[in-house]
Amino acid sequence: MAKTKELSKDTRNKIVDLHQAGKTESAIGKQLGVKKSTVGAIIRKWKTYKTTDNLPRSGAPRKISPCGVKMITRTVSKNPRTTRGDLVNDLQRAGTKVTKATISNTLRRQGLKSCSARRVPLLNPVHVRARLKSAREHLDDPEEDWENVIWSDETKIELFGKNSTCRVWRRKNAELHPKNTIPTVKHGGGNIMLWGCFSAKGPGRLIRVKERTNGDSEYTIDHNVLLQIDMLLHYLD
Repeated sequence: MAKTKELSKDTRNKIVDLHQAGKTESAIGKQLGVKKSTVGAIIRKWKTYKTTDNLPRSGAPRKISPCGVKMITRTVSKNPRTTRGDLVNDLQRAGTKVTKATISNTLRRQGLKSCSARRVPLLNPVHVRARLKSAREHLDDPEEDWENVIWSDETKIELFGKNSTCRVWRRKNAELHPKNTIPTVKHGGGNIMLWGCFSAKGPGRLIRVKERTNGDSEYTIDHNVLLQIDMLLHYLD
C-alpha cells in the first residue's frame, strides 16, 4: 500500500480553525483539497489531545518483557562475565526467543556495556588497605614533590599466544570493580618478565628479569635505578 503524503502543520491548524468556525467536514475538505476522512481524523485528534502535532508512535513491541529485562540485568550484575549466549539460553528456557544482538541492545539500554576486563594486580585485603592509606596520605602533596619520585614496575609478556582475555558487562566508570577485573600474578611459564621505571625526567631502561631474581638481576635493577636517579638529579639541577 502506497504511503500518503502527510499534511503540513499549517493545513492541520486550518482544519481546526475552520471546524471551530462552524464549517462541516465536507466543506473543509473541499476548501482545502483534503479527504473528508482525513479532516475527520484531525478534528477527532484535536478534540481528544488538544493538539494537531504528531503523537509519539509506539513502534514494534520489545522482544524481551520487563520481567525478562530484570532477569538478564540481575544475572550480569551478579556475574559480569556471563556471555550473550548464556542469556539467550536463559530466556529461551523461559519461553522467549531472541538473538544475541537483542541481548546487547537491551543491556545497553540498561546502562551496561560489554568491555574487556581490566587486568589488575592480585591484591589481598592487607595490600588494598596499605595502598589506600598511602594514597590518602599523599593526596594533597604538591606537584613538586612528585617530581622527586621514581616509579617502577614489572610486567609479564607471554612468549606464545597471548594472555587470556574475557569480556564483562559493566556500567560506566566501573572498570576497576573487582568483579570486572582479571587478577594477575608475576609468575608463570612460557613468558618473560620485564622491569622498568620512570620519573619526571623520562623513562629508564627496560630490562629483563629472570624468573627467580638472583644477584645479577638485582644488580641490573639497582643499576637501572641509579641511572634514573642521575637523570632525575640532572633534571632538577
